[in-house]
Amino acid sequence: MELSDANLQTLTEYLKKTLDPDPAIRRPAEKFLESVEGSQNYPLLLLTLLEKSQENVIKVCASVTFKNYIKRNWRIVEDEPNKICESDRIAIKANIVPLMLSSPEQIQKQLSDAISIIGREDFPQKWPDLLTEMVNRFQSGDFHVINGVLRTAHSLFKRYRHEFKSNELWTEIKLVLDAFALPLTNLFKATIELCSTHANDASALKVLFSSLILIAKLFYSLNFQDLPEFFEDNMETWMTNFHSLLTLDNKLLQTDDEEEAGLLELLKSQICDNAALYAQKYDEEFQPYLPRFVTAIWNLLVTTGQEVKYDLLVSNAIQFLASVCERPHYKHLFEDQNTLTSICEKVIVPNMEFRAADEEAFEDNSEEYIRRDLEGSDIDTRRRAACDLVRGLCKFFEGPVTGIFSGYVNSMLQEYAKNPSVNWKHKDAAIYLVTSLASKAQTQKHGITQANELVNLTEFFVNHIQPDLKSATVNEFPVLKADGIKYIMIFRNQVPKEQLLVSIPLLINHLQAESIVVHTYAAHALERLFTMKGTNNATLITAAEMAPFVEVLLTNLFKALTLPGSSENEYIMKAIMRSFSLLQESIIPYIPSVITQLTQKLLAVSKNPSKPHFNHYMFESICLSIRITCKANPEAVGSFEEALFLVFTEILQNDVQEFIPYVFQVMSLLLEMHKNEIPSSYMALFPHLLQPVLWERTGNIPPLVRLLQAYLERGATTIASAAADKIPGLLGVFQKLIASKANDHQGFYLLNSIIEHMPPESVDQYRKQIFILLFQRLQNSKTTKFIKSFLVFINLYCVRYGALALQEIFDSIQPKMFGMVLEKIIIPEIQKVSGQVEKKICAVGITKILTECPPMMDTEYTKLWIPLLQALIGLFELPEDDTIPDEEHFIDIEDTPGYQTAFSQLAFAGKKEHDPVGQMVNNPRIHLAQSLHKLSTACPGRILSMLSTSLNAEALQYLQGYLQAASVSLL
Repeated sequence: MELSDANLQTLTEYLKKTLDPDPAIRRPAEKFLESVEGSQNYPLLLLTLLEKSQENVIKVCASVTFKNYIKRNWRIVEDEPNKICESDRIAIKANIVPLMLSSPEQIQKQLSDAISIIGREDFPQKWPDLLTEMVNRFQSGDFHVINGVLRTAHSLFKRYRHEFKSNELWTEIKLVLDAFALPLTNLFKATIELCSTHANDASALKVLFSSLILIAKLFYSLNFQDLPEFFEDNMETWMTNFHSLLTLDNKLLQTDDEEEAGLLELLKSQICDNAALYAQKYDEEFQPYLPRFVTAIWNLLVTTGQEVKYDLLVSNAIQFLASVCERPHYKHLFEDQNTLTSICEKVIVPNMEFRAADEEAFEDNSEEYIRRDLEGSDIDTRRRAACDLVRGLCKFFEGPVTGIFSGYVNSMLQEYAKNPSVNWKHKDAAIYLVTSLASKAQTQKHGITQANELVNLTEFFVNHIQPDLKSATVNEFPVLKADGIKYIMIFRNQVPKEQLLVSIPLLINHLQAESIVVHTYAAHALERLFTMKGTNNATLITAAEMAPFVEVLLTNLFKALTLPGSSENEYIMKAIMRSFSLLQESIIPYIPSVITQLTQKLLAVSKNPSKPHFNHYMFESICLSIRITCKANPEAVGSFEEALFLVFTEILQNDVQEFIPYVFQVMSLLLEMHKNEIPSSYMALFPHLLQPVLWERTGNIPPLVRLLQAYLERGATTIASAAADKIPGLLGVFQKLIASKANDHQGFYLLNSIIEHMPPESVDQYRKQIFILLFQRLQNSKTTKFIKSFLVFINLYCVRYGALALQEIFDSIQPKMFGMVLEKIIIPEIQKVSGQVEKKICAVGITKILTECPPMMDTEYTKLWIPLLQALIGLFELPEDDTIPDEEHFIDIEDTPGYQTAFSQLAFAGKKEHDPVGQMVNNPRIHLAQSLHKLSTACPGRILSMLSTSLNAEALQYLQGYLQAASVSLL
């Protein structure tokens, strides 16, 4: 694409269309942009648009499209084409920083993100002047520019907070510190001075405080991995200023908004984070400053109001106290009973209260409420921080703290009992307090794993939780109902099983609650209870114990999906999946209605898939319905195909990318259920599966390969007779896969199925070409994964067509090639093969080479006979060789391409392990002994003399053991 006005105009029109709410206009425009994004100059056209377009909407749209383009294409993946040409890459890096700095804030943010994505790949090696270019802009004095630089630096350096330590990372951080730490410190001091100069100018202060927030964030990132020498030397400057900013209050920076945190709150929250980082990691160096920070943060907590805008500040301040109180050498600061009482009374209890804002979120923004409360993304909520502080204090003061809080809990429950409808929030706070006191250690999978011995959880459950859940109306006091259900969920390992069994019908009943939070929690609690393990790794709750509730459970779960706000509720769908898995054949009578409901749901969400987890569990539930029903009645597969194929066809025709990998997995499962010939409906689809466009998407590859394997297993003869013209297409897929390090194993899966199932004559003409392709790949890039797959393939070939055929095809490519493969690949590498079935295939193949290949006995190949036998005995007896050459250690990581609709394996569509030599050979060691015996009868004395002169003693001993076990001897 040229950089012309005509192209800019075209691009403008298509970008406009991508904003259209009508999918008939939007989708083709998105497809068009997708089709041109590989063209040279495309990214430069986008940058030109966002710089020069007259329409703001187009500028913003171009900046977002550009950022997403960079996200998808900048990373260069080995074995895959470079998606952005080199001249475009150079031009982007040359122009993007000045363009970002001169753009309005909304666009600046997008470009800043794009720079950090490029920086992740190219900085510092391929973009050495990025830092200098940024630091030089600090001199400009223009804070719009300075904030652009700071924002970019923040998005570039924040990964230092979660990267693993490595020499490469330390070198990069050192480079950044050398160039950045001093200018950053000078900017920090200058900005603080400007704040006092402009103390009465509200608009100037806003800009300056935005800078200070970014500077404080950069401080956190640069200090996270280790304490840099520069910051240790300048700790006085940073900490003194941080401390004075914590205590600063400027009327001009206070906001009227009760929801949104202002700049002052955001800055103070970040400073609390920075202080907590130093208190936790560098406590020795930070010790002189700690007491004044504790005092300042304590005062902050006692004087800050309950409004939502202070939530982040309060929770970070409490987290600071929590991190300090669990360090042994700060213990003395908290020992006094009055201090403990004061913390409990002034900090913990007030921040555990359920506020009007929480109530509003519970009712009107339930999805966010659930995410914060259930999934622990409430890291920055007051309640979570208060709960962490309780845990921290309990580390050294469990007795006194439990004592103080027991008094609070009792008085709160008494308040509630006086007038439940008015005082229900007191009970809510009491339950929360008990939970935070009792839970010492918790995991998502198991709930609480360690509990405070001083709290009687079962007694509290029976007296205070069950009565709420047993009340006649499921819609009364929804917050308390949600608390009660959450209590069961959290303490499921501490509450005795009989109490859990009493709770199950109560939970099923609450699936009907109108409150989204209540019916979601009920579904989640059931799902968690159904996964609990009892003795012998069986589920704690059995299908028999659930028998009385099957109908009401399934009815209520599916009904819950029709409640307002829960049509795509992932917790309910996960509970449906888990119920199927637990109940197994008990669900068969309900399958006709269940599959109808699941299919309708699938059709509805395929119009606009937006909830990946919901979709995943929905497909898992469909797979379970198929598996459970067809296990009892294999003929039922036809009725599932009838129900599903219409929807599947629509999904494939509309190219619903998110669902296609799932559809292929379900189709594989259905096809594998067929015992006889392959149905014509599948054969009609077969040619479409070989279309190159489907194989372009990484997410499609594993499920498509599996589906083609199912075709080959069930219908190889049909393909050979009715679709022989498609065999080159099938091999074309193999050729594409084998060329990629990431997908070569998938290519081998396909090839192995072709060799195993296709009639030999149908692939005769292609065999030599297959081997030539494999040798070319071996020469170009030989990886351990490829070698392992190659070994399994040649041995499978040998099992299927005979050892002589293997020797002949090798030697037809190049004279003496067979000996080279034995000597250079099979003998030295066979120990690397892993997996029971794979090892068995190799053992049977090598046995055939040793005993059914005449050239091994009377040509120059004979010298390889003993080393090959020794390698085979090694495969049986030695541990697997799982070493990987140094240069290959990172292959797996490098080979994961950037984000695309990823492939998600459906657990319940899993494929059974298939053993191609199962019927022929049961025990490969005995098979070797019998084959050697047979060979020795054909040439008496020959084998024994070779063994006695050349085989090492240990291997000979093992071999004698095999011969004894097989009750045969060598002649």
